[in-house]
Amino acid sequence: MQVGLIGAGNMARALARGWQQPVLCADPVAERANALVDELRGEVLASNADVAKRADLVVLCHKPAQLTAVAAEVAPHANAVASILAATPLSALRDAYPRTPVYRFIPSLPVEVRQGAVVQGRDADDTAQRERPDRDASLDALVASLFAELGTLVVLDDSLVDVAMGLMSCAPAYVALVAEAQVDAGVRKGIPAAQGAQLVVQTLAGTAELLRQRDYDTVAVRREVSSPGGLTARGVDALERGGLRAAFSDALDAVLEPKGS
Repeated sequence: MQVGLIGAGNMARALARGWQQPVLCADPVAERANALVDELRGEVLASNADVAKRADLVVLCHKPAQLTAVAAEVAPHANAVASILAATPLSALRDAYPRTPVYRFIPSLPVEVRQGAVVQGRDADDTAQRERPDRDASLDALVASLFAELGTLVVLDDSLVDVAMGLMSCAPAYVALVAEAQVDAGVRKGIPAAQGAQLVVQTLAGTAELLRQRDYDTVAVRREVSSPGGLTARGVDALERGGLRAAFSDALDAVLEPKGS
């Protein structure tokens, strides 16, 4: 499947690196598009319309506010469209591309190394999904498998996609901040920053794999590490008293808060 990218920013680059195949690309910033294609092979095209004419699947990686303007160029030529635009539901995509199969995905940055979380929005009503006029079951499966190559694909009702985005698309920044805070705490006690970073990052990676093997049972893993009254229990208690849970809840509320409110 020939993929065409509309936009060549950070997430477009992460997707292309994850897919490891030549891509077609258009971006108003020529240097950005050229850098992506120089690294990953493919071709920079002169316009969004040119990408749509030659791609089997157009992936929208532009700014959400540009939806209507880009659709005016792309919609007459696109075979299928997948959007990674934040806060842009399937209904808005179908309004912009009324005669084109459209798909909604939100990826996280680790798709670059094929370890990302990817959420796909679906219609809340399964009947509506099955009876969609533009539905092509084989195309649906092909597009889903393309994004599943990038890590773990989770399908949710479209109304929940923005909530999921707050959990996983924003989370690499949160995890990096948590790692940074742990490293800084170690530096304060004498651990060199480079070695502290190795210890913390490997522990994060290993714990993620352990949680997968324990069927995502966070409580079970936490209890395996925490002896009653032990060192870990005291550390966890300090984090709880410091408001860790409340901080993550507040972060999700902040992500979902409408602009300007």
